[in-house]
Parts: sequence; structure tokens; C-alpha cells
Amino acid sequence: MKGNAPERLVSGSDDFTMFLWEPAVSKHPKTRMTDHQQLPWLVDHVYFSPDGQWVASASFDKSVKLWNGATGNLLLLFEAMLVLWSANSRLLLSGSKDSTLKVWDIRTHKLKQDLQGHEDEFAVDWSPDGEKVAFGGRDKVLKLWMG
Repeated sequence: MKGNAPERLVSGSDDFTMFLWEPAVSKHPKTRMTDHQQLPWLVDHVYFSPDGQWVASASFDKSVKLWNGATGNLLLLFEAMLVLWSANSRLLLSGSKDSTLKVWDIRTHKLKQDLQGHEDEFAVDWSPDGEKVAFGGRDKVLKLWMG
């Protein structure tokens, strides 16, 4: 992380909650993050943005939530099954069951691009500069999005 901010981590659990921790500051969680509450789905992925300012969490309820990485406040909710940060933390890629990939602008909290994906996405990744996304599926076709 940049600056003098303490190291932070987020834990996700099968009780539908997450906790934001600052281990060097306290043995107790900084805050409890509770918006993944739909039974019987649990939180299965938690991702900090590369710059540490944001947290994206994914649940088996097909929801992705965007949180402030310092406070744990909920900022945005959308339907998706996978998320992937760009290297510069400005864009978030989400994949949905409807075979689309969506590119979200984190600064505006708005959808930047809706991409037609594959019926079954197998591989998705950003280029190191955060300007392109490559994605491939069961159809053995590789697609490239250039922002």
C-alpha cells in the first residue's frame, strides 16, 4: 500500500460476514461488513485493489460488492460471479452468468463497458498496463478488449 497506512486485511466467512482488520493496530477487527446476507450463500472471494483503497467481495449469491478499503463502508453492489482488478486500481472487471464481462470505472462507480463474453468463460486477465483484457472460453476463441 502507498503511504503510511497500516497494513489491512479482510476476512470472509461462511456466516455471510467479513471483517476488516489492521493487525498492527489492534487484535480486534476494525469493522464488521455484513451486506452478504442471503441464505444459504457465503462469501467466497475477497480482493483488495492493488493500491489498497478498495475491496471487492464476491458471494455464491452472485453478488459482488465494492467497499472502501480503509473504512469498510459499502459503496456499490452489482450482480456478478467473478471480479478482477486492473493493475492501476482504476477499473474492475466482473463476469456474470449471462456470458457478459463488465468493465467498471471505480472513480465514477459506473459501468464503462459491457462486453459480450463466452458461454463458459475459462480464462480472463488484464494486461500489465491495465488497458486490455483477454478472455477465452469453451468455444476456443480468445477475445481482446482494448480500453
